Amino acid sequence: MAANTFGRLLAFTGWGESHGPAIGCVVDGSPPSLALSESDIQPWLDRRRPGTSRFTTQRREPDTVRILSGVFEGKTTGHPISLMIENEDARSKDYVDNAGKYRPGHADYTYDAKYGIRDHRGGGRASARETAVRVAAGAIARKVLDALVPGGVTVRGALVQVGPHAIDRARWDWTAVDENPFWCPDRETAKLWEDYLDGVRKAGSSCGAVIEVVAESVPVGLGEPVYGKLDAELAAAMMSINAVKAVEIGAGFAAVVLSGEDNADEMRMDNGKVLFMSNKAGGILGGISTGQDIVVRFAVKPTSSILTPRRTVTRDGAEDEIVTRGRHDPCVGIRAVPVGEAMLAFVLADQLLRHRAQIGGFGA
Repeated sequence: MAANTFGRLLAFTGWGESHGPAIGCVVDGSPPSLALSESDIQPWLDRRRPGTSRFTTQRREPDTVRILSGVFEGKTTGHPISLMIENEDARSKDYVDNAGKYRPGHADYTYDAKYGIRDHRGGGRASARETAVRVAAGAIARKVLDALVPGGVTVRGALVQVGPHAIDRARWDWTAVDENPFWCPDRETAKLWEDYLDGVRKAGSSCGAVIEVVAESVPVGLGEPVYGKLDAELAAAMMSINAVKAVEIGAGFAAVVLSGEDNADEMRMDNGKVLFMSNKAGGILGGISTGQDIVVRFAVKPTSSILTPRRTVTRDGAEDEIVTRGRHDPCVGIRAVPVGEAMLAFVLADQLLRHRAQIGGFGA
């Protein structure tokens, strides 16, 4: 399988399967002399870790990260940083009965059709378990951003819709995000989601979600015209996350109903600097950052593993029926919030290093 590496100057290569002995990644291109230890990475992994509430999979993984290379005396050496996370609570027996059946909504059929072999134990590389290594790599990207951008870059995310229930943006409060198990910035909607997801979970069903990730204090000038567009790479990064089916930046699809006048982000001068009067563009124009907040939203489909019988076919070509048992998220979008943050941070750090290599400093 090719294409396990993401990024250009700063890149990570992921490895491992959902039910293998471990998962991990190798991060290459990190600048030397950055202070780095497991304690810099672990808090981010703890945010994505399964089994933290009744609304996520009850697989109990500590997700303890180990740094195997690339760090000496507490600082990065500039060499590849190898990270490993052991799988400690895999239950492969849950998947034995359906080993010969293709699960609807999963990658079982396409993996088998492409490679002629598939890992039925939780989906192998197609499992959301793989996203833990993205979060670990994203922690290193955050260190790069903090070291190279004066004042640092703030990257944070929130869940803004679960099933048909969206937040009220008038009640958006970032402090609320850490107060509930959904990363919800609207306290009232978070309470509604509890009842809704309890019903979904008890029915053995699932639902989708929309996640919004925001980067603040991003320098002007990151990204390149045409094929190195910042927004194009962000879209690719988010679409690469398991179960993501759509991405929008700034106003996104809502821009369709706006007039040209309403969609244009007017500009003024403020103490010698350009000031934008709005941010419909989501902080990116012509593929290059404007210095405004970068705003990205992505949609996660309902978890494909459900208890309701679904029609399917077997590897032998027979028609059959399947019920997917095991421990699954009723809404996998909940744990996608820290994953989206990590991918946003990684794209920005990679683009920052590329900008410095070509230009040297930052734009106006």
